[in-house]
Amino acid sequence: METEVRRVALRTGVTLPTLLAGPRGGVPLLLLHPWGESRRTFDRLLPLLPPSTAVIAPDLRGQGAADKPDGGYSLAQMTDDVAALLEALGVATACVLGSSSGGYLAQQLAVDHPELVASLILVGAPLSLRSRPAVAADVERLSDPVDELWVRDSLSWFRLLHAVPAWYIEDRVRDGVAMPARAWKGILDGLCQAVPPTEQGLITAPTLILWGVHDSLLPRRQQETLAARIPGAHLVIYESTGHLVLWECPERVAADVVEFLGSISQA
Repeated sequence: METEVRRVALRTGVTLPTLLAGPRGGVPLLLLHPWGESRRTFDRLLPLLPPSTAVIAPDLRGQGAADKPDGGYSLAQMTDDVAALLEALGVATACVLGSSSGGYLAQQLAVDHPELVASLILVGAPLSLRSRPAVAADVERLSDPVDELWVRDSLSWFRLLHAVPAWYIEDRVRDGVAMPARAWKGILDGLCQAVPPTEQGLITAPTLILWGVHDSLLPRRQQETLAARIPGAHLVIYESTGHLVLWECPERVAADVVEFLGSISQA
């Protein structure tokens, strides 16, 4: 799959390094990474997608190699960045896959800009983040430079039931260390202060929801509620998998994504 990384300057005032892979034209697959990570979280997924898949994978504001301003980390502002990215790339509509909090951002995009979202794939994505997670107190104590040992400890917040390559874990450590404390705090605050997207408006895009049955953060009843709020959404439950579905099961995620995108293209 042919790839390039382009630094895209947005009307929102930030520049987002963005991986562009596969052929140009058609409806691309936009990949939105979780809080504390980067576009490289999809490095194990990309080789599993058909070479014909056009991919857009940005580093989001405050993360990866993206600009890290003092502010602008509300869910609405982060969503505006994504809409501005598609605008800058001349993309009229995209299939959108969001992992974990990236799935919260994907839902907000589908509510605020339904014309941009051809379909939606939510991978371990929350229904609501209004209840601040227990780790919020740790995040509030962060200062610069962010301690690598703290980042390593943070990766144990969610239990892994499948083996994950050491190089991939090390990449996630580098992602965390690259973020300033203000970005860690600002993004978490923005997520927790936002009105849940499905309480703001109706999501009409065809939607696939992938969830691990041992997810300690997102209970099953919330995933069932999320599916019920999106007309026609299909919930797929991964047994023996926790919250980090993309980390644990990239092969299965790729297969489910390909099957879903194929099914809606034929509808």
